[in-house]
Amino acid sequence: MIELNPIIHSQLRLSVLSILMSVEEADFMYLKQKTEATMGNLSVQITKLEEAGYIATEKTFQGKRPRTICRMTETGKAAFLDYVRILQEYIAPGLSEIEKTSEDYSCDGACHSADLLPC
Repeated sequence: MIELNPIIHSQLRLSVLSILMSVEEADFMYLKQKTEATMGNLSVQITKLEEAGYIATEKTFQGKRPRTICRMTETGKAAFLDYVRILQEYIAPGLSEIEKTSEDYSCDGACHSADLLPC
């Protein structure tokens, strides 16, 4: 099987990219709140994603406060979608087993006395 992208396959970096896939842009404090990461760790992970070309950052000021805005790049979107596709390939066999198992236990409300599973 194909190896999962090590840049994306980090819990915090995956969280950041997942958030950015669902919004046009997000500032640092929003990402910090959503990921519950420390400022230092989030900063390091954003830098790694930026160095990989997966996100772009823009540093501005809001009044006297610095503000960092993050956006997905086209490269980042493609890498994320590729990561999801590969992950789906990894889990597909397990999902089909789960689906088979859940079909075996479906019933019309009567319990199976042999396996004592509720319906």
